[in-house]
Amino acid sequence: MHVTDDGVDVAVYAAHATAVDLCLFDGRNERRVRLDGPVHGVFTGSVPGVTDGQRYGFRAHGPWEPAAGHRYNPAKLLVDPYARGLVGELGYGPETYGHVVGRDLVGDPYGPASTVDSARYVPRSVVVDTDNLTSPDPTTNRPWVPWSRSVIYEAHVRGLTLLNDKLPAEVRGTYAGLAHPAVVDHLLGLGVTAIELLPVHAFASEPHLIEKGLTNYWGYSTLGFFAPHAAYATAAAREAGPAAVLDELRTAVHSLHAAGLEVLLDVVYNHTCEGGLPGQHISWRGLDNAAYYRHNGDAPAALDDVTGTGNTLDFRRPEVVRMTLDSLRYWADVVGVDGFRFDLAVTLGRDASGFSPDHPALVGMANEPSLHGLKLIAEPWDVGPGGWRTGQFPEPFGEWNDRFRNAVRSFWLADPARAAHGLPGHRVRDLATRLSGSVDLFGHSDPPLVRGPIASVNYVTAHDGFTMADLVAYDHKHNAANGEQNRDGSDDNRSWNHGIEGPVTWQSPAVDLVPLRRRSIRNLFATLVLAAGVPMITAGDEMGRSQKGNNNAYCQDSEISWMRWDLSAWRKDLLATSRWLLALRRDHPALRTESFYTGRPVDRDRRPDLAWYDALGVPFDHDRWHDPSVRTLQMVRTAAKETGSTSSKDAVLLVINGSLDAVDIVLADDHGGTWRLAWDSVWEHPNEASAVAIEGGLHTAPGEGFVIEPMSMRVYVLV
Repeated sequence: MHVTDDGVDVAVYAAHATAVDLCLFDGRNERRVRLDGPVHGVFTGSVPGVTDGQRYGFRAHGPWEPAAGHRYNPAKLLVDPYARGLVGELGYGPETYGHVVGRDLVGDPYGPASTVDSARYVPRSVVVDTDNLTSPDPTTNRPWVPWSRSVIYEAHVRGLTLLNDKLPAEVRGTYAGLAHPAVVDHLLGLGVTAIELLPVHAFASEPHLIEKGLTNYWGYSTLGFFAPHAAYATAAAREAGPAAVLDELRTAVHSLHAAGLEVLLDVVYNHTCEGGLPGQHISWRGLDNAAYYRHNGDAPAALDDVTGTGNTLDFRRPEVVRMTLDSLRYWADVVGVDGFRFDLAVTLGRDASGFSPDHPALVGMANEPSLHGLKLIAEPWDVGPGGWRTGQFPEPFGEWNDRFRNAVRSFWLADPARAAHGLPGHRVRDLATRLSGSVDLFGHSDPPLVRGPIASVNYVTAHDGFTMADLVAYDHKHNAANGEQNRDGSDDNRSWNHGIEGPVTWQSPAVDLVPLRRRSIRNLFATLVLAAGVPMITAGDEMGRSQKGNNNAYCQDSEISWMRWDLSAWRKDLLATSRWLLALRRDHPALRTESFYTGRPVDRDRRPDLAWYDALGVPFDHDRWHDPSVRTLQMVRTAAKETGSTSSKDAVLLVINGSLDAVDIVLADDHGGTWRLAWDSVWEHPNEASAVAIEGGLHTAPGEGFVIEPMSMRVYVLV
């Protein structure tokens, strides 16, 4: 729907329909305009007198032949898939189903069509003239942060600010709240460069959640790929209408840009909110069910679900690829966002024979001028056959690195938990591979090695799963609040409660394990931000946020999910530690390499760009890498200094002890110089370095010895 000088031009894809009506609403009064077509599957029209703010929908006529995949039912008002704004709430009664269902929403999806009109129960699409927005253009002040300097902060619009009393009440939990100085100051003080927002495309909740009194909090249930989710706007913007909602979001993006922060969106193009075959009839299903959704070729027609959500958009269809690229272009050009994280991205690359990195959708994204230079990040899996594809996406995509998550959790948590019971753990070589950029996953490009470690988006936690604080406090998920008898959520958590499940009070006889839990959090966080690659931090991990053991809080719009800003003493210490570690990353090029390591010298002093040593400073050999009893290693990384530096090189040494015992260390590296202790994970607060300095213990030369505490790591920098 596009505004013209005297009205609007309309186009909607419905290839198997016999007719499509544009329905214009004035209150409850509905005026229907029959569109022309179809031409190449598209119905069109030019309607005079329609202006910005007009509410509308579609009704599609055609065969009701569910066994053949056709589900046309003109009794059902349909949301425009390209609507720039939506108003009104979706109903969850029988009215919103295309087939006949009872009050229990059960019916035969291959049975007769429902004759109940749905107009009162479906959101209205709204005309938005994007040429007349009043907000500043957020495409004019993009920060353009390079991948090598990027630190991503994954956050939920509502959950991030709802409990922050530094914000005025009216902007908490809103787009406007994202750009409030208190939030910006926190992000900049922490040291992140980009905020990645969980879905802000308009979304709806699943009927089974509504029945339980819950909602889809995360938003992975898209209702509109072009409309911002209105509930995240301030009450004033919602009252003013969809153009004001869009203006509020654009203003927030512009303000975050002005602070030097990029804005990335988590986008869900792999499925919609309409659910499986028995699901609701709201938009795509009514316009062209056979074309929009992936079917398996059976008779009667059945959906081919490779997303685990009931339906999957069919990226074998040019119309689905076009809709996705049009949506991305809109959010880049109009909303001014700086990149996208693609949920279940393997689905977007599935053709008739399976996943292909040369799929037209992926090639289109890589070559779309509006996306040039923006950050494209794949979640490189779905639940279909051959669905795990980490490392197999083409340039310029970055990818979530689940192997990094698993290796770090295993080394610091699962393996020590097994060792406490006399059981073997993983070998240290997997952790070493992840620390050095995961060349085994991302080095297989054509030509080889061109993607570099920056293709790896490293993470230990995400919205899906335990928080970092819960990883060290729970061995098992505690998802009872989700109403699924604790059956939902992953069982492969690789967590460690350190001996007691759940919170430990100061009166508990197990209080001594609390400092060990805190050290484990610091180990996890440090490994994340100091590894080669692009770190992604889950909002709240920097200050110990807990979800009370819930590892699948997708339906918890409650204090389980919301971020707390009233920090206890240990949470303040953890925040200070998080800032310190991110500052180390920012200040040392050796921690931010763009290229895979070669093991060759950086300059004439023969110090290589990467070297590995055991506890006694002896270079690792084949046997040590394959010895499961080895739990201690030293990693030296060296890089050329950046422009303006007085030195030619920068070097950082990580000493890691993953055993349950203290270990004697001989500091590695035989290339001269002095190493300064920059951080030790036994420190509750970085200012403990002052006490070490007074004792003369900050500076160490290669070959000198010291004792490293159990389950700890140290960071040294070359001086």
